[in-house]
Amino acid sequence: MANIKSAKKRVLIAEKNRIRNTAFKTSVKTAVKKVLELAKGTDKNALSSALSKAYQLCDKAVSKGILHKNTAARKKSRLTKAVNKLQTK
Repeated sequence: MANIKSAKKRVLIAEKNRIRNTAFKTSVKTAVKKVLELAKGTDKNALSSALSKAYQLCDKAVSKGILHKNTAARKKSRLTKAVNKLQTK
């Protein structure tokens, strides 16, 4: 543990940010899994709303600095390809 007061504060802030970032990344993963499950079904409205929500979470993660913009773009692209592949089956 650090000795200087500002360094101690930075340790606490870094831990708080790590927890927030982990939680947000987990919510993105959950949204992606939900979209893939809905893609196997027949409910188009639920699928489109879930896909929109997943896109929204990815974009929000980029704006908060949790994900890099290219990472979010890659996730959205792969998700769209997977949904299209499941829809054609």
